[in-house]
Amino acid sequence: MYGFLTTLSGQPFEGVRARVIEALKAEGFGVLSEIDVQKAMHEKLGAAMPPYRILGACNPPLAHQALEAEPDIGLLLPCNVVVREAADGSIVVGFLDPQVMVTVVDRPGIEAVADAAHFRLRRACASLGGTPATPV
Repeated sequence: MYGFLTTLSGQPFEGVRARVIEALKAEGFGVLSEIDVQKAMHEKLGAAMPPYRILGACNPPLAHQALEAEPDIGLLLPCNVVVREAADGSIVVGFLDPQVMVTVVDRPGIEAVADAAHFRLRRACASLGGTPATPV
């Protein structure tokens, strides 16, 4: 398993996206990058798809601790969060589980950082009020 997600119904995509950013902010994460996958697929392939964004979330103190423990951990950063519209019109929000870092990098200090990030992202997910988080 590599992440967890929640689903929100009856809410507009942009409203959920904004709520996700606020929920991340409340847990000490900023959004360093945002990839509009829908736009990229349309521009590059002419393909139509529902709204789909990848948010690159970063908690600077946790990222600093991880980089101190393993300088190449940047290959696994930032923590990605996906906001996408499902076929039924609901909005799915998926969070990469930072615990994945522990399975990839066997370095002292990484587990504590992954634990802290995991719990913060779980709280952000729960604060959205969607379906209970399910693993993916």
